[in-house]
Amino acid sequence: MKVGYGRTSTFDQQAGLEAQLRDLAAAGTEKTFTEQVSAIGKRPHLEAALDFIREGDTLVVTKLDRLARSTQHLLEILDRVKAKGANLHILNLGADTSTATGKLMFTVIGAIACFERELMLERQREGIAKAKGEGKYRGRKPTARAKADEIKRLKAAGIRPTDIARQLGIGRASVYRVLGAEIREGRSATSG
Repeated sequence: MKVGYGRTSTFDQQAGLEAQLRDLAAAGTEKTFTEQVSAIGKRPHLEAALDFIREGDTLVVTKLDRLARSTQHLLEILDRVKAKGANLHILNLGADTSTATGKLMFTVIGAIACFERELMLERQREGIAKAKGEGKYRGRKPTARAKADEIKRLKAAGIRPTDIARQLGIGRASVYRVLGAEIREGRSATSG
């Protein structure tokens, strides 16, 4: 079965959605999921389409940007489609994972995504090294230390570390780190 997915970012783009529906119907889709939401927001109809597809089905979209917000997101969707035993077909690219050429195209996209990520990390490391050399890099501001007094107050009130972490929006290990420092400080004060 061919399952279509169409999306526009806003309700003002009705003509764009209609054009997608026309192209999806021409491609032979039997069921189509549509929504009008931003690519970065939650997309319940995309989730529904991915849940709906079965082995042997093909998820069809008109353009890549209607489906995925980034290369990484595309590869995540592709993994989900493959896990179902289904295929992905992007009409304007002629990319269809049921063909050898389509598989090659997605492999190349995956390699480019990996390459982009490595370049970004390399630039980030270089930027950090430069900033450290200039004395401008301080790293991320520690959030738990800023909340140390509140952590201690909540612990003194009998609240468990896990609940403290949840309440303050910090990691449980950070809570234990602050409480452990308090215990160590107490020991050194009594031993001196």
